[in-house]
Amino acid sequence: MTPALSLNPRQAPALPPQPFFARPEQRTGLARERFFEQGLRPTGLVGEAVIQSWARCVGAQRRPGEAVAFDPVTRARLRATLARNQTLLSAASADIASLEAALSGTAVRVILTDGDGVVVHASALPGNADRVLPVVGRVGVDLGEATSGTNALAVVAKTGSAITVLGAEHFFDCIRMLSCAAAPIHDQRGQLAGVLDLTVESRAFGFDAAALVGVYATAIENRLLQSVAQEQLVLQFQACPTLLGSPLAALAGVGSDGRIAWTNGSARQLLGLSRAGVAALDAEALFGTPLAELLSVTLNPAARAVRLPNGLTVWLRAQLQADDGAHRLTPVALAPAAPVVAPMPAPTPAPAAATESPATLGQHTRSVIEASLAEHQGNISRTARSLGVSRGLLYRRLRDWAGECR
Repeated sequence: MTPALSLNPRQAPALPPQPFFARPEQRTGLARERFFEQGLRPTGLVGEAVIQSWARCVGAQRRPGEAVAFDPVTRARLRATLARNQTLLSAASADIASLEAALSGTAVRVILTDGDGVVVHASALPGNADRVLPVVGRVGVDLGEATSGTNALAVVAKTGSAITVLGAEHFFDCIRMLSCAAAPIHDQRGQLAGVLDLTVESRAFGFDAAALVGVYATAIENRLLQSVAQEQLVLQFQACPTLLGSPLAALAGVGSDGRIAWTNGSARQLLGLSRAGVAALDAEALFGTPLAELLSVTLNPAARAVRLPNGLTVWLRAQLQADDGAHRLTPVALAPAAPVVAPMPAPTPAPAAATESPATLGQHTRSVIEASLAEHQGNISRTARSLGVSRGLLYRRLRDWAGECR
């Protein structure tokens, strides 16, 4: 019988520089012995996030040897979960398909959960001999820490930070044959929208799973942020122009009031911001560039060099999103196109913006639509096709503008 565990394990004696065990499995085994049998904190043997997760499980009166069913949530909850996460699933679909294709020669399974740890996607492994993974990795199974103990998905859902959990680092004995690596996906508010996970059973990954899942989670997060960027100017920038369009591109959304609505992790790194310090920052002050000049960047697909107030020069592209978040308005005949700036070792600050550029996003959008309508002699269908938006969007805009004139 496992002895009663203290919620505040005593600090174990420091390990010698060269402990007698060499394999990770031996280190994890000693960590479990110290924590679960001796009530000692196994600092240095396993990661701190794993130790804290073990402690939370013990505090919830769970025991490593107990049986866990891994049953799916109720049908009603699953329907509600899938409906609530349609935007996440849509944003993730292309990247998950790419990731599954990359892993097709391995036994690794891709799992996506919502922010609470409920599985909303799990890749199939036809003909695979695994026994535990097909049970654990099913759509609807709650892999949160409260039900499934320590696992990578659960720890990310609890902490919001990426982690790898290997073998016996899992709390429950029944899933100790699994190894998993997971990374978070955040929404525009900085809240956890989902968790992407790679899991394999009874074998090692054979590659850096943490790095791979981190890249794909970032790519999904970028798609998610842009997919819900309604009526916003989306800025994409990086110090290295070849990174534009990649998961490492920095992204920022500018609202109709000229303030930053959201940023991704790369943008916060380049701008020197914390996640909590982003909301309502003025875009002009943050980029050291007038809003009209940022808007003028949408007129040319080539990247433009912009020097930030912190002295860093970045290469910038910009796109104006339609109010459905899924389409982009393409500026037409608003101002002379900005000159193409080719990448160079020492880029210069951006040239002054064209004076004809509108001062606000709303004015810019209206000018785009009106110019395109004039070009197509008022034909709504052709105008919608040229702008890449729906006819319904144009009708709503025209109706709203007509109401303003009454």
